Amino acid sequence: MAGSKVKQDMPPPGGYAAFDYKRNLPKRGLSGYSMFGIGIGVMAFGYWRLFKWNRERRRLQIEELEARIALMPLLQAEHDRRTLRMLRENLEEEAIIMKDVPGWKVGETVFHTDRWVPPVLEELYNLRPREQYLHQRYGFVWYV
Repeated sequence: MAGSKVKQDMPPPGGYAAFDYKRNLPKRGLSGYSMFGIGIGVMAFGYWRLFKWNRERRRLQIEELEARIALMPLLQAEHDRRTLRMLRENLEEEAIIMKDVPGWKVGETVFHTDRWVPPVLEELYNLRPREQYLHQRYGFVWYV
């Protein structure tokens, strides 16, 4: 073994070529500053549209409220006519039912006042079918 010469592996003359070990990621998309700016712009546009829509909704709500205020006397008059018609029908029915009772005064009020007292639902619907009373009291409900 003494006679064998070992040849050591050496770099080429001038050294090896430079080895690229740094990260080389390609640029993808926008930078952080540009995305932040776009986000702020989108939010500003959204708030502008929101404020604009809220103004329009408020204007429509005021218009609807004014229409309701304008219609209230008509609706109140219709309600009063319906109530007076029902009271008249109740008085006619009461006169028929109580005609044989001595000393009974048809339409005598239980209130000791000269003012108009709106009748309660039970007073209006006591001579009518129960379904009408329940419909008036609870609205349109099938299971009642």
